[in-house]
Amino acid sequence: MLAKLKKIDWFIVLILLTLVVISCFLVYSATVDKQDYGPDFYKLIPRNASIGLVVFFIVALVDFRILVKMAPYGYLFGIALLVALRFWGVKREGATGWFATPMGDFQPAELMKILIIIAIAAYVARRKGERLGFLRDVLPIGLIVFVPFILVLVQPDLGNAMIFLVILLGMYWIGNIKYTHVLIGTAAVVLLVGSFVYVFKTYHDKIEVMAGYEYAHWVERIDTFIDPDSVDADKSYQYDRSRIAIGSGRLSGDGYLKGNSVHNNFVPVAYSDAIFVVVAEEFGFIGSSALLLLYFVLIYRMILISIQSTSLAGSYIIVGIVSMYVFQIFQNIGMFLGLMPITGITLPFVSYGGTSLLINMLSLGLVMSVKIHQEKEFMFGAEDEE
Repeated sequence: MLAKLKKIDWFIVLILLTLVVISCFLVYSATVDKQDYGPDFYKLIPRNASIGLVVFFIVALVDFRILVKMAPYGYLFGIALLVALRFWGVKREGATGWFATPMGDFQPAELMKILIIIAIAAYVARRKGERLGFLRDVLPIGLIVFVPFILVLVQPDLGNAMIFLVILLGMYWIGNIKYTHVLIGTAAVVLLVGSFVYVFKTYHDKIEVMAGYEYAHWVERIDTFIDPDSVDADKSYQYDRSRIAIGSGRLSGDGYLKGNSVHNNFVPVAYSDAIFVVVAEEFGFIGSSALLLLYFVLIYRMILISIQSTSLAGSYIIVGIVSMYVFQIFQNIGMFLGLMPITGITLPFVSYGGTSLLINMLSLGLVMSVKIHQEKEFMFGAEDEE
């Protein structure tokens, strides 16, 4: 046990704790003036983080190759949870994507991200670095992602569904996909996106009627991204106010607890998806850059572990997690700068969210497990893939 603890990258743990402390301050700032939450709302973060740290160390001390061997069972368990949501799930923020538990709401889509990464890593590691065949590898790996993608998309949860696709792309890349397949895939994506934009703008009114109440917010968010000037002020309110708040922070910000847009409730639910708005308004460009620097160092350390890993499956898992983090950070920040469409994606370790924080801690625990166990002989079942 002690020998394993010595192998942990404690610098990553320090970054992790720093992000949690930052989250406490930001969530406090975003909720202290809100009657619905109160000044003690931020105290839920240390509780959730404590649970997450326990999970982090448990996962780190368990050989990750056990999880790789059990990948098919974990994947099927995740699919079963997503299917069960159709019968026993509760609706939050317009999506039926949560189970109500005594410890709080649990979102299976968050767990499914890790299960997908492990499942694909287990599949690709069997190729031992060889080029992926189209029928033998590319299509089956795509199917692994397609099933949960559809189940999450119909909740509807566009944000997590998009993350599944990004994980797929990252795993294809590290899995040594052929360049011809990349070109074909890129052409297909460009054609699909172009066709979607054309159809959406041409038949906008009919699509809005067909979408109905449950998917109406999708149409509004796409409108805001494609043509923000054509959207009613009420529908683009959060987007507009968020940009104003970010711009008002300027170089050094208005000061902690002094963000007018946040404390006057001009930016709805700022403690969750829009937490970056709090950073930009209160701490400005300098504070925002410092936060991004922390993320950069965290991802850099993870990539180093992946490069140094002697296990293909371990390297693949880390690349999948890095892909997930990079996209979530870019998407969360970019959607309030007009670079990406608005979705419900949280900022890792900083946005408030029990399931999100727990899964992010679990993800880093997996990364640490790769670092700790890469040189140890694996004795569970068949031999390792190397």
